[in-house]
Amino acid sequence: MPVIEESLPVPVAGVALAADVAVPESPQGVVLFAHGSGSSRHSPRNRYVAGELQRAGLATVLADLLTPHEEQIDARTAELRFDIGLLATRLSALTDWVTGHEATAGLAVGLFGASTGAAAALVAAAQRPSAVAAVVSRGGRPDLAGDFLPAVRQPTLLIVGERDKVVLELNRRAMTQLGGESGLEIVPGATHLFEEPGALERVARLARDWFVTYLSRTPPGSQYLDAQG
Repeated sequence: MPVIEESLPVPVAGVALAADVAVPESPQGVVLFAHGSGSSRHSPRNRYVAGELQRAGLATVLADLLTPHEEQIDARTAELRFDIGLLATRLSALTDWVTGHEATAGLAVGLFGASTGAAAALVAAAQRPSAVAAVVSRGGRPDLAGDFLPAVRQPTLLIVGERDKVVLELNRRAMTQLGGESGLEIVPGATHLFEEPGALERVARLARDWFVTYLSRTPPGSQYLDAQG
């Protein structure tokens, strides 16, 4: 399946963020990636998942949520990666951009969050109820979304490694607070980074199936929450 790719700066929330946009022929939806814990759009794990989504007919947007200068600061202090308010504000603005960008306009939007980026994705979903149709978290910290969790009405899938004990417990607790349909998938034998043989492949399949199911169900321009009553 041919995929059109472009890298461009996206002006959002007073800064310009670097983004890689990939759009297959006749896309069924678009997935915006939220990285966390010192990662970036170059994350090999997220790029692998993005490739699998593209093969399934989904457009992907991998964007850095921090500017290069901010990444330098965060590399020294590790503070900005936990600034969920900042990350969520930028992710919400990126969601607005995706819905208006010519190549992705009119497509149902999904958010894929990893680590602290998962919290930002959930907050953005709560803040953009009509724009975001589904959420997937990989090894995420949904607990950091705090009081926003009950406002997340979109179908949300939490994927956690079996051996990532602390994060698994945090996900179990957060799942009970989500306001809509949710699922928890535990990848056997996997640790936090899903580096074990077959673990990342399973993550990609789970994310692909979740997004294909829920993004294709959401007609372009529809109000997801209104459809839920």
